[in-house]
Amino acid sequence: MSHKRIPKRKAAMAVGGVVALGAAAILLPSANASQDGAPDDAAAAPRTLKAGDASDLATRLAGMLGDAYAGAYYDGDGKRLVVNVVRDEGDMVLRARSAGAAVREVDNSMAELESGARTLTSEATIPGTSWAVDPRTNKILVTADSTVTGNKWDRLESTVRSLGSGMATIKKSAGTFRTFASGGDAIFAGGARCSLGFNVTAADGTPAFLTAGHCAAAGDEWSDQQGGQPIATVDQALFPGAGDFALVTYNDPATEAPSEVNVGGQIVPVVRAAEAAVGQQVFRMGSTTGLADGQVLGLNATVNYPEGTVTGLIQTDVCAEPGDSGGSMFTQDGLAIGLTSGGSGDCTSGGETFFQPVTTALEAVGATLGAGAGAGAGDQAGGEQDAGAGDQAGGEQDAGAGAGEDAGAAEDAGDGEDAGDGQAGEGAHPGRGAGRQGHGSGLTSTR
Repeated sequence: MSHKRIPKRKAAMAVGGVVALGAAAILLPSANASQDGAPDDAAAAPRTLKAGDASDLATRLAGMLGDAYAGAYYDGDGKRLVVNVVRDEGDMVLRARSAGAAVREVDNSMAELESGARTLTSEATIPGTSWAVDPRTNKILVTADSTVTGNKWDRLESTVRSLGSGMATIKKSAGTFRTFASGGDAIFAGGARCSLGFNVTAADGTPAFLTAGHCAAAGDEWSDQQGGQPIATVDQALFPGAGDFALVTYNDPATEAPSEVNVGGQIVPVVRAAEAAVGQQVFRMGSTTGLADGQVLGLNATVNYPEGTVTGLIQTDVCAEPGDSGGSMFTQDGLAIGLTSGGSGDCTSGGETFFQPVTTALEAVGATLGAGAGAGAGDQAGGEQDAGAGDQAGGEQDAGAGAGEDAGAAEDAGDGEDAGDGQAGEGAHPGRGAGRQGHGSGLTSTR
């Protein structure tokens, strides 16, 4: 499906999953700031930052440092932002340190890395490949799945070599890149199953939610139960191209759509949307595999799916499987980061996964997300009141565990193979949590 605009009709879907979110501290390899030639006051310890604050600081430094800026990442062990500065840019090193960042001097500028990525786009857009700038190595990380062999592999390898020594590395993936349509709360259309990402408020004030754009290929109207009555309708969707997102509006304008993620009895209030930071610890909720966690590996990733190329994605090592498409990626402190798009592997062997940035999707569709977005009376995030007793999102069964074929591709959507594996979200009201337990300290994933 390419750019797709569908007349606005209101309908709804829900996100859920089972698996307790658990205390996984934000993890990231440490990086040492270069101290060469810096006066004592400029070499002071970097500021202690939360991941979301580190992302904001990285954005400010990118503008401040100009051509000397070569990317940044979050060191979760030291809780600091590490900024790459092009070597021999002494004044810029001091500026970055004064702003509170740890500094690492590197050889490749961001302009050179982005130029290399453009060369890959023009010379090696091969289904089953992806690339993103990795600020921790100061190189472009190129990944090829198991379908890239023979002449395709030779072409990719030759293109990487042409970029010059020290500009890019190639990694082989054992799996196959695909979209993960088929399981947060499960949503169903045309025999396909996806996951609800985040409840939002549409530009006209109506309650809505975000999910993956490729899910919209399965149908315009979605239900929160397999074979159930439509409760939401696709308003806008994009896939492939400059993103993979859809805005789906609830049919009933009185639908309670609190800004939160239900992780199987524990509620994580969603505070706001935020940019991802490389090295950031993130959680993903989906209706097939429930809760999983991992790390952000790269930003502005290009992924060449069989259905077409998608740009501007977030690359992670968080596992996902068919049915998890559209599900929410968020942080322990309630920042909405991404929507599950696709990748390779599964939650047994692992693999690479890609996410649509929430900030980009919100801007494109004109929606808002935050502590009050679409929240109905009595839906105080983290409160003690039970807003839907017994409505365990995901029901008593694993929502479609073991879902089969990918239902995201237009040719597969509607084949019924993904939607028949269980009653996900049985008895749950879309957008309602499953008994308020508050935002406990620490989220734990079993994946």
